[in-house]
Amino acid sequence: MRNEDDAEPSAPQPEPAPPPGITVEGDATGAMVVQQALPDTLFVFPLRRAVPFPQLMMPLLLESEGAREIAAKAEAHNGHLFLVAQKNGDHDGPADPEVHEVGVVARILKLLRLPDGSASVMTQGLRRARLVKMVRQKPHLVARVKELVEIPAQGPRADSLFRLLQQALQKLVDMQDGVDAAFATTVLNLDNPSQLADFAAGVVRRLEDRQRLLATADVEQRLELALQLVMSAVDVAALDKQIQQEIRDKAEKAQKDYFLREQLKLIRRELGEEKDPRLLELQRLEAAVEAAKMPEAAARRAREELARLQTTPVESGEYGVIRNYLDWLVALPWSVTTVDDADLTRAGRVLDEDHYGLDEVKQRIREFLAVRKLKPGHQGSILCFSGPPGVGKTSLGRSIARAMGRKFWRFSLGGMRDEAEIKGHRRTYIGALPGRILQGLKACGSANPVLLLDEIDKLGNDFRGDPASALLEVLDPEQNHAFLDHYLDVPFDLSRVMFLATANVLPQIPEPLRDRMEIIEIPGYLLEEKAEIARRHLLPKQIERHGLTGAQLSVPQALWPQLISAHTREAGVRGLDKVIQRLCRKAALDVGQGGKGPGRLSRAEMNQMLGRPKYKADERRRRQLPGVIMGLAWTPVGGDVLHVEAVSSPGKGGLQLTGSLGDVMSESARMALAFLKSRAGAYGIDLKTLAETDLHLHFPAGAIPKDGPSAGIAIGCAFLGCLTGQRAPADLAMTGELTAVGEVLPIGGVREKVLAAKAFGLRRVLLPAGNRAEVDELRPELVAGIEFHFAERFDEVRKLVFPGAPTSRSDSAPARGRARGNGGGRTR
Repeated sequence: MRNEDDAEPSAPQPEPAPPPGITVEGDATGAMVVQQALPDTLFVFPLRRAVPFPQLMMPLLLESEGAREIAAKAEAHNGHLFLVAQKNGDHDGPADPEVHEVGVVARILKLLRLPDGSASVMTQGLRRARLVKMVRQKPHLVARVKELVEIPAQGPRADSLFRLLQQALQKLVDMQDGVDAAFATTVLNLDNPSQLADFAAGVVRRLEDRQRLLATADVEQRLELALQLVMSAVDVAALDKQIQQEIRDKAEKAQKDYFLREQLKLIRRELGEEKDPRLLELQRLEAAVEAAKMPEAAARRAREELARLQTTPVESGEYGVIRNYLDWLVALPWSVTTVDDADLTRAGRVLDEDHYGLDEVKQRIREFLAVRKLKPGHQGSILCFSGPPGVGKTSLGRSIARAMGRKFWRFSLGGMRDEAEIKGHRRTYIGALPGRILQGLKACGSANPVLLLDEIDKLGNDFRGDPASALLEVLDPEQNHAFLDHYLDVPFDLSRVMFLATANVLPQIPEPLRDRMEIIEIPGYLLEEKAEIARRHLLPKQIERHGLTGAQLSVPQALWPQLISAHTREAGVRGLDKVIQRLCRKAALDVGQGGKGPGRLSRAEMNQMLGRPKYKADERRRRQLPGVIMGLAWTPVGGDVLHVEAVSSPGKGGLQLTGSLGDVMSESARMALAFLKSRAGAYGIDLKTLAETDLHLHFPAGAIPKDGPSAGIAIGCAFLGCLTGQRAPADLAMTGELTAVGEVLPIGGVREKVLAAKAFGLRRVLLPAGNRAEVDELRPELVAGIEFHFAERFDEVRKLVFPGAPTSRSDSAPARGRARGNGGGRTR
C-alpha cells in the first residue's frame, strides 16, 4: 500500500462538457453547470494576485517551470486543479506559499503554448471547495479538498438583497464611463442569487474582500456582503466623478482666462496701450534699489540679482525666487532711522503715566536713556526685565519706545525651536523667508526701533534646533553690526537697534545668553500699589472698553483693598484686570436693560456682583497645632505661604512623603529627620519611641509639584513639633536650607517670600542670617509691620519657634551668630 501523503490525485472521472455562453465574468445566461462528483485529491495552484470564483473562465499564465509542471501533471491525471489565493500576494520565493482555506475546483480546458516560449492554461471554475489537508508538499502541493456546500437564499430578505444588489450594480454602471454594455445586460439577466453575488466580485478592488465573498457559504450573507462592497464602490465612484468634474471645471476656467488675457493683449497692442509687464517690473526694482541707499555689499548683490532677473524667463520658477529676494532687499530700512527724543523729563513723565510704582526700574531706565543722550552711538547694555507675570514687563518696553520716540516691535520667543526663525532660511528652500529680526525691521520701517524679545526664558532647545544660540550674535554689540541672515546673505547693521527682553524664570535662560544682558528684576506689587494701579489705569481702561461712563460705575478708594485681597492672589495685576472686567460686564448688562448702573459701588453691591470671595484667610491653618509649620516658597508667579504638616503613628520607624515633592525636597526631609535623630537627647526625642513610630510629612495642594532646599528648617520644626507635642507660633513663617550638621544656609527669592508673608497677614518672618543684607535693601513700605528674625544654626530656630522647650548644653554654647550680637534677634 502507498502512504496517503504520497498519493497522486485520483484519476479523472467523466464529466459533461461545459454549457455554452460561459465567459470570464461567469454564466451570463443563468444556466446551471451540471453538478457532478469531483475528485477530492487535487494539485494546488496558488494564485498571487487573483481570487477564483465558480462558473468563471480564468486563463492562468504559467510563468515558472514549477507552474508548468503542475498544469501538465494535473491535466494528465484528472484534468482538475484546486485554485486558491495566496495570503501573501508578493510571495515568489522557493518556499511553499501560505494559501487561504477556501478556493475553487477548476477544470483544465486547454493548455496553450505562446509564441514567446511561455505557456498558459485556460481553466473553468466549477464549485467552491475547502482545503481539508495538505497531502504532499514536494515537489508540488497536493491537497485533499471537500466541496463547500452552499446554503440557499430564501425568503423576502434574500429577495430584497438580490434586488438591491442588482440596483447597486446598475447604478455603478451608470456612473462609470466606458463600461461594456454586456456588463449591464448580464446584471439584468442573472436570476441566481449565488451567481449574482459572485458576479459582483468583479467590481471589488481589494483581494481580501473578494476572498471573503468566496469563503461565504450562506448565499444570503454573501448577498449582504456583496451589497456592502458594491455600495462602497458606488461611493468611491461618486467621489471620483466629483473630483474629476472639479478638476475639469478648473482647467476649463484657466484655459478660458488664458485666452481672454491673450485677446486683451492683442486689443491693447492694436490700440498702442500695451506695456511689457516684465519691463515695468525691472524698472520698478532698479528704481527701488537706487532709493534704498544700501551699503556697497548689499547694492552689489542687488545689481547682480537684477542682471540674473533680466535673463531669466518669467515662466521659470527661479524668476519668482529672485524677484522675492530683491523685494526683501529693497524693503529693508538700510538707511531709514528715527530721531531719538533726548528729553529725559518727558521720558520720566511717560514712564510715570504708563506705570505706577517700579521706582527702581524707572530710575535704571532713565540712567540708560541719559547715557544714550550723552553718547548717541553708545551700545550700552541689553536690558532684560525679569519678574512674575502681570507686573508690566512688556508694557515697560512699549513705554521706553514711546519715551525715546522710536518704533516698537515685539515678538514672542515662547516655544520657538527653530533657529531659522531668528536667522532665516536658505533661499534654496521653497517659501524661504528672512528671520523674525529682519521681518520686524521691515514692519517698523526703521533701522533703530525698540525690539522686545518677549518670554526669552521659554526658548526651546532639543534635537530640532537651538534658537538661543542664534540669539548670541543678535544680542552681542561686538557682532551684530554685521548680522548675517541666511536668506539675505549680506551683512545688516543691528547696532542701532535697541534690544529689550523679558523673562519669568531667570535660571531657564542659557548662561551665555544671560551673560549678554543686564537683568532688572521687577518685584510683585504691594496691596496699596495694586489699588492705585487699578484706580488710575485698569478701571478707566475697562470702563472705556465696555462703553460705560464714570457715573455708571466707580469704585471707592476704601473698597479696593477688600476687592483685591478677596478676589485675587498674584504678584501682578492681570487677575485684578479680569475682576474689573467682570464688574464692567455686570454694569453693562444693567445699563443695557435700561438701568442706570451701580454708580458708586458699595460693599454689598460688590459682593453681589462678584459673588463669594475667592480667597480668604485660612483660620484652620492659624490654629496652633503640633507638627504644623508655615514656610515661605518662591514660585514663577511670586511668593507663597507653604504649610508643612507632620503626623506620627505606631509603626517601624518609616518615613512617608506626600504632596508632589521633588528629589531635592525629599532629600531635605530625610536629612532633617537624620539631624533630629543626631540631636535627640538635646531636643527631648526618645529614640526608642521613634524607632516604633512612622512619620508622615505632607505639603498641602498635592497636585502642585514642589521642590527646592529652602523648606529645610520648616520641615525640621514640623518633625520636632510632631515628636515633642510642641506648638509653633501662629504668626511666624520661616524659610532656610538646613544642613546635616544643623547650619542654616541662605536662600533665594527673599523679596517675593516677604511679600507673600505680608499678604497672608503674618507679623514675623524667620530667615537665614546670610540673607540679612537683602532684607536691609528692601523698601520700608514693603517690610512695614513685619518683624524679622535671623538664624545661623537650627538651635537658634528651635528657641524662636518653641520658646518653652528646655535649654540643652548645646543651646547654652556660644553660636557663631552671637559674635555679632543676637543671631536669632530681630530687626525693624
